[in-house]
Amino acid sequence: MSYHRLVILTGAGISAESGVPTFRADDGLWMGHRVEDVATPEAFARDPAVVQDFYNQRRRQLSTVHPNAAHQALAELAARWEGDFLLVTQNVDDLHDRAHAAVPPAPGFQLIHMHGELLKACCTRTGRVCDWPGDLAAAEPSPHHPQGRLRPHIVWFGEMPLSLDRIEAALARCDLFVAIGTSGAVWPAAGFVQLARRAGARTMEINLEPTPGRRLFDEGVYGPATETVPAFVAGLNV
Repeated sequence: MSYHRLVILTGAGISAESGVPTFRADDGLWMGHRVEDVATPEAFARDPAVVQDFYNQRRRQLSTVHPNAAHQALAELAARWEGDFLLVTQNVDDLHDRAHAAVPPAPGFQLIHMHGELLKACCTRTGRVCDWPGDLAAAEPSPHHPQGRLRPHIVWFGEMPLSLDRIEAALARCDLFVAIGTSGAVWPAAGFVQLARRAGARTMEINLEPTPGRRLFDEGVYGPATETVPAFVAGLNV
C-alpha cells in the first residue's frame, strides 16, 4: 500500500544510540537534578544560574554526538517522499536537523521541535527566538528587549508544547502515523495516535519494547532504532 500524508513522532529513543542522554534516569532525576530545579519556569525565576548551567552542559554535549542510522534513514525518506511529511520530534537536540541538512528533503517535508531546541534561546519579554549555539549566562541580556533576558528555548513543565495546531491539523488528515523511540506516556504527544486513528490512518510504533499504549497501534516493531528504522524505511512503498 502506498501513503501520501505521513506524520512521524520521534522521542529520546531515536537519539540514545548516538550517545544523547535520555534525560530522566531510573531514579527520576534529570542528569542528577530534580525536575523542579531545572525544568520549570519557577526554577528559572528562583535560580537562573543553575538552570542555565544545566542546559549549557547539554548544549556543549551536542558537539560530541552525531546523527545515527535512524536519523539518516528518515532523512533519506524525506528526500524521496512525494506527499506531505511532518516529522515531529520531542527531542531538543539537533540530530534530525543535521541529518536533513546532509540530505535535503523534498518540498512537502516539515520538521517541528515540539519541546524546543537546545541551540536556540528565547527572550523573556518578547518571546522572540534566536539561534544560540554557545553558553547562556545566568542573566544573559536579550538583544530583543532592553529589560529582557535570554532563557533556553525549551518547553518546560507547565508550558505549552510548540506548534500543536499544525501538528493536530496534520494528524487529522494523515494516512500513516509512526511513533519512534517514545514512551507514549507524556501528553499531549501520547494522544497523537488517537488523533491519527480518527483520521483512518495506519498506526505503527517502533521502539525497543512495547509501550503501555501498544494496543492503540495497528503494528509494533521492536529493537534498536538504528536497525528497525532503516528497515521500516526500506519497506515503505514510496
